[in-house]
Amino acid sequence: MFDKLTQALSNTFRSLRSRGHITEEDVDRAMREIRLSLLEADVNFKVARDFADRVKARCIGEKVLEGIRPADQIAKATYDELREFLGRDRHDFAVDSPPARVLLLGLHGNGKTTTAAKLARAWKAQGKNVLLAACDIRRPAAVEQLQILGREIGVDVLAPEPGEDVPALGARALAAARAGMRDIVLFDTAGRFQIDEPLVEELRQLSAAVTPQNTVLVVDAALGQEAVDVARKFHEALPLTGLVLTKLDGDARGGAALSIAHEIGCPILRVGTGEKLGDLEPFHPDRMASRILGMGDVVSLVEKVQSTMDEKTLREMGEKLAAPQGPKGLTLEDFLSQMKQVKKIGSLGKILEMLPCVPSIPQEEREKMEKEGAQKMKKSEAIIQSMTPGERRKPEILNASRRKRIARGAGVEVSDVNELVRGFRQAKQMAAMLGKRKGRMRGMFGPGR
Repeated sequence: MFDKLTQALSNTFRSLRSRGHITEEDVDRAMREIRLSLLEADVNFKVARDFADRVKARCIGEKVLEGIRPADQIAKATYDELREFLGRDRHDFAVDSPPARVLLLGLHGNGKTTTAAKLARAWKAQGKNVLLAACDIRRPAAVEQLQILGREIGVDVLAPEPGEDVPALGARALAAARAGMRDIVLFDTAGRFQIDEPLVEELRQLSAAVTPQNTVLVVDAALGQEAVDVARKFHEALPLTGLVLTKLDGDARGGAALSIAHEIGCPILRVGTGEKLGDLEPFHPDRMASRILGMGDVVSLVEKVQSTMDEKTLREMGEKLAAPQGPKGLTLEDFLSQMKQVKKIGSLGKILEMLPCVPSIPQEEREKMEKEGAQKMKKSEAIIQSMTPGERRKPEILNASRRKRIARGAGVEVSDVNELVRGFRQAKQMAAMLGKRKGRMRGMFGPGR
């Protein structure tokens, strides 16, 4: 996501850093390049112009700090303004008063039903008792689609009865949620290919019947400026409390996120980053601004790791890293386990774009890195799985004949086996060095400090 914008902004800041000092003419040139970068990313013309003007005002109004390069101050001003345009603060669904009512709106094809299942799955993982109400009675198989997704995630779906209209279905779902002591009831509504009066009237009647705390629009980020128009029309018809942007991973430009947040004045609550039911992320304006500027998003990456690994696994891995060479130290089985954990986090491409500096690398190079990394991981997995349990725990017993047997079993060359063992040995040595350094620091400063 944001590939083109990230690379364009990175090029602008790189050219500024090559200068010893920056004149007002350089600032004007940089703002012109930023404005063009935003327009190419499908950001609304007015939004792009306002953004560049506000960044320039920040640059001119701020005092040049001693020891800080002017180019870095321009980058910081751009980050601050990006965060403002994206909504500044983190917002979330209001789901604290059970049963919390969530009304999902959207046009056909924008991923509304899938988003309903993704949200229900996420809330269930938090211990919430969720009910899905299938209020899309117009689209063929819409109810069946939600029921299939409900079974997949283990969440109940309330379907319409013969002849029941949408407001009556909504009222029955709310009553069922109250009777069943549900924490959240989520209404998946009907969509259209365009906003029309019958659609708006049906949504108004449903809203009046269930009085939702959350009226949320699901909109396809890849629509670009059309997404802004759709959001504006829905907001005028039925005041929105938030937005969910889907398919953000498939939009290399990403201009819709900037334009919608600024133009509609409605917070982005979640962003869809893939087709899997786990590919729905909370929207953090500061983290997204960091990713757009190529600075990565390490905090979100750490949160993903923590969400895929239980506390016991993390504690055991910490103990092994603290004493990598001991009897309970790192083994190739741990290597294999870590590779499986990485797969749970997401594709290598998604992990790479969260690392600092990587997003600013040209897309072709990143795709090459992702492909080579995935191939290497697959090869390493095959090699370790071809070993005996004893060989995984004690790779020092791997003599020439054992390595030949493992290579044949994994369908690789002996050199590949040698490379894996060498890499594992280096990782253990590095972990041992870090452990010793940490021990020395404890000795210098005493326990508990």
